[in-house]
Amino acid sequence: MDMSKQKAYAASIAYACIIGFSFLFVKVALASANPIDVLAHRFTVSFAAALLLFPFLRKKYRFSIQWRDLIYIVPFSLLYPVLFFAFQVWGLMFTSSSEAGIIQATIPILTMVLAAWCLKERPTSIQVLFTILSVSGVMLLFVVKGIDVKHSHLIGYVLILLSALSSSAYSVFARVMTRRFHVIELTFVMTFFGFVFFNAAALIRHSVHATLPQFFSPFTQPSFVWSMLFLGILSSLLTAYLSNYALSHLEAAKVSIFNNLSAFITIAAGVLILHETIDMVHLIGAVLVIGGVIGGNVVRKGNS
Repeated sequence: MDMSKQKAYAASIAYACIIGFSFLFVKVALASANPIDVLAHRFTVSFAAALLLFPFLRKKYRFSIQWRDLIYIVPFSLLYPVLFFAFQVWGLMFTSSSEAGIIQATIPILTMVLAAWCLKERPTSIQVLFTILSVSGVMLLFVVKGIDVKHSHLIGYVLILLSALSSSAYSVFARVMTRRFHVIELTFVMTFFGFVFFNAAALIRHSVHATLPQFFSPFTQPSFVWSMLFLGILSSLLTAYLSNYALSHLEAAKVSIFNNLSAFITIAAGVLILHETIDMVHLIGAVLVIGGVIGGNVVRKGNS
């Protein structure tokens, strides 16, 4: 295995670990601020960090993005960070971090389907069987728990699933984008786009409700400050770079498999730190989802 692929796998592991803990910090931040404000402050911290790094990066990398290139990057940035984080943070308002982590484990399944459709990476029959196994695990979380359209948690499940779909679409299109632009360029523009979009949404919301003084009030709480530092620098800026780098060297399906690791970390963090409850249905669903996806990718790797 060449050095670039080794670094790509290391980047994928680091990405999964950070994302795994991000659900915990989002839950902590939501205790002090509205979801829109959380996203606005998160990307303000992220963009501030990017600006501090920019002079050093400009000496090492040549930035060549033109205004006409934004026609490709803006739709790409809508998937990640805008839709991914928006669906995620609102989904966590209606569900626990453990449940959200399990649903996010479907990202490799969705990525496999989208990669087959867009990148012509056709799955084998064994992969399809493992995918069905994984989908069965997700369905178990819905059916056995008796969730119906009147259940408040259904909203959270749908939003987290949409977040997963946004992430999968981003992974597929990033394979194309990283061939055209440097990963540093993509990361910087994506961070800037998230900063502009979420701050505009937050300021409009506060202006309508005449609550602008409350916009920065959460920063008086140390737990919120630490959450923003983690979410802004590590879980937004750094993960954007890590995922872009990994996807520039590895297939989308191979990178997405590491979301399974983040699911385990999310579940463990929710139970051990937030003292959330997890029952047998969660465990069985997690085993089916994660086992199915791992099996599909192992077979894929063996046949490649």
